[in-house]
Amino acid sequence: MDPISILKTHDLKQTRQRVRVLEELALDKSAVSQPDLEKKLGKEIDRVTLYRILNTYEDKGILHRVMDLNGTANYAICNAACTEEHHHDEHLHFNCTNCKKIYCLDVTIPAIKIPKGFKTNTISATAYGICDQCYQ
Repeated sequence: MDPISILKTHDLKQTRQRVRVLEELALDKSAVSQPDLEKKLGKEIDRVTLYRILNTYEDKGILHRVMDLNGTANYAICNAACTEEHHHDEHLHFNCTNCKKIYCLDVTIPAIKIPKGFKTNTISATAYGICDQCYQ
């Protein structure tokens, strides 16, 4: 994952803060909350700037948001097919009830027939249980 090329692809200015957020998110195998990102980035990026970056990335299809058991938003990098118009991250999210981490699993959600008159923007499914690290 190259932060510079991601920013270029999505027509975003390459700032030190934007690059750092992508670098930090790429280090984790699980989705990361804004408070956890704040701790990891320390004084590099203030809370308001981080909030704006995360919102911009979500709007542009760079990140997708996953809610944890406490209702806190966690962020994970989208796949390359995601755009501003449509997120294609219709995969299973796994929320470990032990360590509280959220993982994006490469398990496709089966097609769901939505009733006439309804329009979906994205579909999300979450499984809850014990992750492979906690299970050992």
